[in-house]
Amino acid sequence: MAFDAELAERIRAVVCHFGHWDEKKMFGGLCIMLNGHMLCGVLGDELMVRVGPDDYDAALAEDGTREMDFTGRPLKGMVMVDGAAVAEPEDLEYWLQRCNRFVGRLPPK
Repeated sequence: MAFDAELAERIRAVVCHFGHWDEKKMFGGLCIMLNGHMLCGVLGDELMVRVGPDDYDAALAEDGTREMDFTGRPLKGMVMVDGAAVAEPEDLEYWLQRCNRFVGRLPPK
């Protein structure tokens, strides 16, 4: 599966301010890593966000979200956000900051 290169570029412009980040091609898309932990990613034209288990239900209640489910079992703490829901810069920033609040607390790998 190809990923939305424009969305990936927009993500890079935000996460470069979060600390040591890297990217890896995974799941047929692109994953952005922060201090060795998965922060977010792009699958097709959707944003994959890691919000953690405590913020999972609240994230799923947001418009344009759904469970991340590759195997028939949702990955708790990971949510898919429709590309249209992050079309505006402030909406993308909102979700990336939400990811950073969770992943930024994890010890570096």
